[in-house]
Amino acid sequence: GRASLRLCSSRVVQEGINKPVIDRIIRVDHAGEYGANRIYAGQMAVLGRSSVGPVIQQMWNQEKDHLKKFNELMVAYRVRPTVLLPFWNVAGFVLGAGSALLGKKGAMACTVAVEESISEHYNNQIRTLIEEDPEKYKELLQVIKQFRDDEQEHHDIGLEHDAEATPAYSVLKTAIQLGCKAAIFLSERI
Repeated sequence: GRASLRLCSSRVVQEGINKPVIDRIIRVDHAGEYGANRIYAGQMAVLGRSSVGPVIQQMWNQEKDHLKKFNELMVAYRVRPTVLLPFWNVAGFVLGAGSALLGKKGAMACTVAVEESISEHYNNQIRTLIEEDPEKYKELLQVIKQFRDDEQEHHDIGLEHDAEATPAYSVLKTAIQLGCKAAIFLSERI
């Protein structure tokens, strides 16, 4: 019986984990939080000084915390980022700025579409980790559940700020969600 000392909470014991599943989860979640940061950066570039600026900034601040955590998890679990980060950098900013150019409602429609997709995605990951071993992945499950709840809150904020009143809302929402599904599929694999 030798006592083990855990030097840093970011160090992870990787024995017995399903490495391909964990790599895929952390890689895609890092990419998603990176993309969300770029979307909010684009929205702030257009609407930062408007009445909705503080609301967007508050959501962006949470996304910055999410990205910071996934940066730490990538190091702890030794997961490489997706090679698509440069693309998500540009695409996220363009989506954020483009939706904001439609006005406050357009930015909020984008938020609703993205956050609904991400909440669903996080729920799928939660199910996967619970099926794998809820005790073994307890810490990762807590992170994903908290971030899912934050994303759901952002979704609800978007609805409260008249997202559904955006012209062609259902078309815009569907297009953004198709893009989210494609981004998730690609980021998990590449």
